[in-house]
Amino acid sequence: MEVNMNEAPHGQDEPLTEKPATEERSAVETLNRWRLILGESAEVGLCESDQYITGEFQYVELDEILGYLYNREYGEEQGYRKEGGRGSSELTVPNWLHKVRDLFPKSTVEILEKQALDRYGLTELLTDKKLLESLEPNMNLLKNIMQFKGRMKGEVLRSAKDIVRTVVEDLRRKLELHTRASIMGKRSKYASSSVRSLRNLNFKRTIARNLKNYDKHKRRFVIDRLYFDGNIQQHNKWNIIIGVDESGSMMDSVIYSSVMASIFYRLNALRTKLFIFDTKVVDLSDRLEDPVDVLMNVQLGGGTHIAKALRYGETLIENPGKTIYILVSDLVEGFPINQMYQACKDIIDSGCKLLVLTALDFNGESVYNKHAAQTLANMGAQVAAITPNELAEWIGEMIT
Repeated sequence: MEVNMNEAPHGQDEPLTEKPATEERSAVETLNRWRLILGESAEVGLCESDQYITGEFQYVELDEILGYLYNREYGEEQGYRKEGGRGSSELTVPNWLHKVRDLFPKSTVEILEKQALDRYGLTELLTDKKLLESLEPNMNLLKNIMQFKGRMKGEVLRSAKDIVRTVVEDLRRKLELHTRASIMGKRSKYASSSVRSLRNLNFKRTIARNLKNYDKHKRRFVIDRLYFDGNIQQHNKWNIIIGVDESGSMMDSVIYSSVMASIFYRLNALRTKLFIFDTKVVDLSDRLEDPVDVLMNVQLGGGTHIAKALRYGETLIENPGKTIYILVSDLVEGFPINQMYQACKDIIDSGCKLLVLTALDFNGESVYNKHAAQTLANMGAQVAAITPNELAEWIGEMIT
């Protein structure tokens, strides 16, 4: 009688002499995952048999997709020598992108796209119209477009602007409601309001006006009228001057500064000016209606002349006592730093409120000249790395 050891005898669910298939499958999957991490230099290769298919793909297909990107790490400087047959993938950028999206979840796709652009320079993703339009509009893609927009022409550039607009408008919608509430939503105890809500209820005024209705026997108030506060009406607008350092390290801050300036521009209580600078100054105040136009005019990189930019901003000051001067910079000055200190001192002495932002984003991380920041703080400037929402709250407190 012949016995097939791969089949279970009658009455049993598992073979007699082999590990359960699930355990073997798990072990193979573990080895293959390690092989994917280690790459082609691993001593043990992938198990390529059809019986090790997981889901709808084989590990060998995953290896090809990941290798197309990460094999770029291997070069002679790391001790690897490229040989004729090594890494001879037939994948192209469009095919690679299609396979990545087919096999990986969205969060992983975004990571791979980011590294393809940031680390490995697959700029074809940005210079091919169809590929560009297939990418997920997000903050990372916006930053890459800002970096590579100089290489874009014609239809590609128009598609890039559409993507920038999608991301910026989404960002503005998220920030605008909070900003309006922080700046325009301040209450005035001197003006009544027809808006009857608990938030606007003036308890002190209501009690004072109803004291005559106090019932001594029942020891309670009889309220015949509630009094509500009205919103502050700004008759004398505050001036907001924003100078933004466009050096490469400030990219996130440049984006958020442009969006916030556009939001401020739309508020009746504020008169907003915006300029960007490296060693030159470019005034973008007349473009604040469209933050996309602002961002597409930013040229990241180059030197930095902060003192020159501060002096330009001084020319925009009309009423120092009603002016908030915001400098967004890492304070790494490319010229004699005492000139920067003197310009800041002059702005403060004029009566302006000077706010120095070493970062304006939601990451909470900033690399800046700490000695310069402390020096400016000692002069009386407000120095901080804050979020856009915190900036709106700070301005709201200053103008009331």
